Amino acid sequence: MAVVVVDHTNFVANSRASQEALKSANLLKSLKINAIILGDVGVGKLTLAKFILPKATVVDGNNSNELYKAIESNHTLIIKNFTDITNFSKVKSEVEKNGVRIIATASRDSIAETVYDDFFSLKITIPPLSQRLEDVELLANKFLQEVCELFGDKEISISFENLDLSKNCYSLRRSVYLKYLIESFDESDVMKIMESFLSKKIGGKNDYRENLHLYDVPIIRSGFKKFGSQLKMSEKFGLNRNTLRRKITEYKGRYKLL
Repeated sequence: MAVVVVDHTNFVANSRASQEALKSANLLKSLKINAIILGDVGVGKLTLAKFILPKATVVDGNNSNELYKAIESNHTLIIKNFTDITNFSKVKSEVEKNGVRIIATASRDSIAETVYDDFFSLKITIPPLSQRLEDVELLANKFLQEVCELFGDKEISISFENLDLSKNCYSLRRSVYLKYLIESFDESDVMKIMESFLSKKIGGKNDYRENLHLYDVPIIRSGFKKFGSQLKMSEKFGLNRNTLRRKITEYKGRYKLL
């Protein structure tokens, strides 16, 4: 399957669902009809809308004053959060009166079908990244290149395991940035981060013991990954096996050590 990357919008289309959405978007560039793009937060709705109407003004549906002003002063318009509009009939009347072409986006399909039919000739749905896994590595590589350019570094290699897709591109980008930063940390950076973090937490009567897990949990997790057994970990850590077992028992429920 060919990889399609829309350069100026950064819309990656490697999965079948993304390629179908891109085909519809290309069709909309020439048909001049109104359409709505649906999908969860961070799936690329606004990116695709800007691909269709690259010069259009973007306005939020939940800001009525700005919306009506935009309708009066533009021939093409991207309305994000379309389902937050409070008066669909008035908006439709203003759109028709001013002859405005609309590409809209919404995070949920929660209004009456008749509203969609009144406004739009085409509906595009973009699935979440969890259903478009063929797009994830390409997007992760794009975000890695982005963060390398941001910090003036040559592109480095990082693991793309356990990436957070809960908020689609938003959480994926954060995961990649975080992995990049972690790869670049040295001991001094780690201590500065811990110092900043702990300075906001301490102030009780048992702070040392209450925060010991911040050291114990990472080193036990790392030990499991590197050595594979409690016996080997005990030998390498110079720690009594019973002490190590007690710590693992204490933490495994809360912090998913295994």
